[in-house]
Amino acid sequence: MRKLLVATHNKGKVTEFADMLQDMAIEWLSLDDVGVTQDVVETGHTFRENGVLKAQAYAAETGLLTLADDSGLEVDALDGAPGVYTARYGGEGLTAVQRYQKLLDDIKHVPDAQRTARFCCVIVLAAPDGTLLGEAEGVCEGRIAHAPAGNNGFGYDPVFYLPEFGQTMAQLDAAQKHQISHRGRAMQAIAPRLRALLRESTG
Repeated sequence: MRKLLVATHNKGKVTEFADMLQDMAIEWLSLDDVGVTQDVVETGHTFRENGVLKAQAYAAETGLLTLADDSGLEVDALDGAPGVYTARYGGEGLTAVQRYQKLLDDIKHVPDAQRTARFCCVIVLAAPDGTLLGEAEGVCEGRIAHAPAGNNGFGYDPVFYLPEFGQTMAQLDAAQKHQISHRGRAMQAIAPRLRALLRESTG
């Protein structure tokens, strides 16, 4: 079974990836699983730049094939913010609920038609020597709800409304979410490359 490091401390994200690709013979590892405590500083100006930074740095540090994603929320009424600063929106030390509550406050007077937004995700695979082995992108379009709803998912999922489902991302079950989420689409796109790497490592 090939070990794959996911460049995150978020166990929920690792579980989500493992669920999406459960047919693959992969031992999914988080940064905590391999004892990495130092975070890579995300100095990139795009999701891809941050993904590359994280994938290459953690692969070099651990000697493991590393998958890094950088993702975020782009809100049109905020000129594309928070974007690459999604996880830090509102400042350091806030909870996920406080962050999405700040977002709701920031656009509380914006009408439905102008509350369009999208989740974007870029996934990058890197080898321990720094070689980039693959990358993929996924986008999910929606709107920002007026109030949170749902208990599934994490982050901004409770306030990301999907008109075609009449629900927020946090109200979808896991199977539905994996099909249409930005992360799910990016993982579906990079899955063939991962399968090829697994074949190479066992061939």
